[in-house]
Amino acid sequence: MTSTCVPTLPRSASTGIRVIIGFAHEMNAPWYPWGYKHTSPGTWIAAWQHIVDVFRAQGAGNVTWLWTINRYNPRITGHVRDWWPGASYVTWVGIDGYYFAPWETFKDVFQQTINDVRAFTRDPILLSETAVGPSAGTSKIPDLFAGMRRDHLLGLIWFDKAQHQGTAHQDWRLEDNPAALALFRRAVHRSGR
Repeated sequence: MTSTCVPTLPRSASTGIRVIIGFAHEMNAPWYPWGYKHTSPGTWIAAWQHIVDVFRAQGAGNVTWLWTINRYNPRITGHVRDWWPGASYVTWVGIDGYYFAPWETFKDVFQQTINDVRAFTRDPILLSETAVGPSAGTSKIPDLFAGMRRDHLLGLIWFDKAQHQGTAHQDWRLEDNPAALALFRRAVHRSGR
């Protein structure tokens, strides 16, 4: 016998307040148990579709579904297309990626992934988790915003957290770096966002 648990949705479903929901992000990367090399794309896609279907069956038409991938890296990640749950199950595409080193540009960090995504969907793209690390240098912040504008992306969410475990886990915070904060504010002002 199989049973299905249908959760009671938050009050926002009945009030019409818009919410953005993502599920099991960065599935094309190997660091989470639901992702690449741990779970098959078919299993992951079935889970995503099931959750969206449950919300829709409950009348939650106020949800923006954010399908979030890690930026493509042929040495680490699987192909983003393999994890696509279908146009009717996604509202926005999120891409997570960081500037780790001084030689990196928007093109190095995001362009291949943006091109890959645009090969199968025209859904709006959000840089859903990003930052410029101290190792890359604060001068990369304007490049991040310029690339976002050039590719007509929705915007970005800055990963404002202190980490201290090497190049991949730097101190990403803006508030403790006056030069970075000033560049960020100027870039936001210039973008009109």
